[in-house]
Amino acid sequence: MAKSVGSSLLVAALPWAEFRLRIGVGTYSYHNLSIDQMIEQLKLLRVAEIEMSRGEFMLFSQPESGLFQATKEKLDRAGIRCISYYAATLKNADDVERVLKFAKLLSANNVSGDAVGEVLAAIDHRFAEEGLSFGIHNHYFKGQRFPYESPDDVKKALAQLSPTVGATADVGQFVSCGYDPVEALRTLGPRLKLVHLKDIQAKGDEVNVLLGTGVARISNVMQELRRQRFGGLVAVEYEKEGPVEDDMRKEIEFARGLA
Repeated sequence: MAKSVGSSLLVAALPWAEFRLRIGVGTYSYHNLSIDQMIEQLKLLRVAEIEMSRGEFMLFSQPESGLFQATKEKLDRAGIRCISYYAATLKNADDVERVLKFAKLLSANNVSGDAVGEVLAAIDHRFAEEGLSFGIHNHYFKGQRFPYESPDDVKKALAQLSPTVGATADVGQFVSCGYDPVEALRTLGPRLKLVHLKDIQAKGDEVNVLLGTGVARISNVMQELRRQRFGGLVAVEYEKEGPVEDDMRKEIEFARGLA
C-alpha cells in the first residue's frame, strides 16, 4: 500500500506537460488467443502492464492455483506486470479468500469485480487487511438489471466503504447503459482504481468499435483522466470475436496518442 501511495504522490508532483496516463490492456481482448499467443502480441505492442481478465481466470470458471502460477512465470519472463485481476462476481466469504489468493499469485495489487451486501463489506475488511484494493466494475447486460449500471449505483455503494474499495470504471459499459462516460469519471474520480477504455457503437447496445469511432467520447474521456491526473492503469479492452491483432494495434496507438 505504501508503494501505491508513493506512486500517487509522484504522479501528482509531475508538471502538467510531463504527465502521461498509463496505457495497458485488459486481457479479455485476447480471449480467442492462447496465453502464449497473447503474450507475444503484448510484447509486439510494448505493453508492460495488464489487467488479467480472461474468462478462464474468472471465478465462474473455477480456476486452479496452477493456472495463475504458470501464467505469472510467463508474464515475468516477458517483462509484463499484472496490475489487476478481474474476478467477476464474488458471492460469499470463500470467494473473497480465493480471489485474494489468486491476486497474490499474480502479484496484482488490485482486483476488479462486483459484490453486494455482506460480501462487499467482507471485501472491504479483508482487502484492507491484506493491503490490496478492489474496484467495483459497472456492467451492461441487455434485458437485465445489474446492481452497478450507473455511476450513482457505484457511488452509493462506496459511501458505506473505506477507500480500500473504489471503482473500476468501464467507460464503454456506462455508455451502453445510457450514461455519459465523462460525467461518470467526474462522479467517481476520487475513488477510481482502474479504467477500462472501450468505445461503443451505440447506446443501449454493447457492440465494440475501434477507439474514437463510436459514441463513448474517448478523446474527452482521456482529457478528463488527464485533468484528474489519474495515476492508475487505463486498460484498453476490446470485446470482439475473431482476429483482433490488427485492431488492437490501432487501439493502443490511438490510446497512447491521447495519453
